[in-house]
Amino acid sequence: MSEPVLSLRNLTKRIGRRNIVDNLTFDIPAGEVFGFLGPNGAGKTTTIRMIVGLISMTKGEAIIKGVSVRSHFELAMTHVGAIVENPEMYKFLTGYQNLVHFARRHNGVTKARIDEVVALLGLQNRIHEKVKRYSLGMRQRLGVAQAILHRPSLLILDEPTNGLDPAGIRELRDYLRKLTKEEGISVIVSSHLLSEMELMCDRVAIIQSGKLVDIRSLQETRDTAQSKIVIETGDMHAAQRLLASAFDPTFLTMSNGQLELAAEKSVIPHITKLLVSADIDILGIHAVQKSLEEQFLEITGGEMVV
Repeated sequence: MSEPVLSLRNLTKRIGRRNIVDNLTFDIPAGEVFGFLGPNGAGKTTTIRMIVGLISMTKGEAIIKGVSVRSHFELAMTHVGAIVENPEMYKFLTGYQNLVHFARRHNGVTKARIDEVVALLGLQNRIHEKVKRYSLGMRQRLGVAQAILHRPSLLILDEPTNGLDPAGIRELRDYLRKLTKEEGISVIVSSHLLSEMELMCDRVAIIQSGKLVDIRSLQETRDTAQSKIVIETGDMHAAQRLLASAFDPTFLTMSNGQLELAAEKSVIPHITKLLVSADIDILGIHAVQKSLEEQFLEITGGEMVV
């Protein structure tokens, strides 16, 4: 198995008597989109800031492509592209001029590489316009282009979807997927939009009070998520009494004028037969999987994951 692109080992940040980040340990392999999730103040941005050297580590280690951030910071950072908070650009320059300027900071970034990145991020039609005319979505894409010019192994994006409209979020998501496929880059994303994280990430780390609660594969989470059956009938109370006698009543609730039964969709034919045999009209019946948000709210004890 190849070495991880990023390894955190007991990474800790202590301020006063409190551990803001508390002994985080995990690995991120090549070609993965990895998400940081957690309630406000969980330590997500603090973790990112330690990885890229914006704040010091109290204890522990971050290792990027086998290089210690603590002891060989400059060498470790040659493997990293990052946007923390907002991408900062020279608005009076064109997008292309910005990329040329940033390219000078790294050895070996050729004009061909700049053109390649422009095409990869779909910026060809606007790259020679001044950045002050760009939408926020365009500036985000230009920021990503700048961050990957030197072919980093790890791309870190802190809240990259902030301020983007749905179309801009989808574009960014598609470009990140393209990057992991075509460039083999690993991407760390911190975001408060759970629905987007679900579509964007391969795995997520759930962080609460600075501690790692869990790391989940989103495909496995989708495959194993408990489903519920939502039922609408002409007589909800009669249906509730009937289903409570046929199933464990603790799995049955009424919400917003609908009955919800915690069960797999394979029981729908049985429910249908029960209701029809009792002469109860069925207005609607379908299975719904627990959303990522519902699952993570359970894990974090009801705290909003942002």
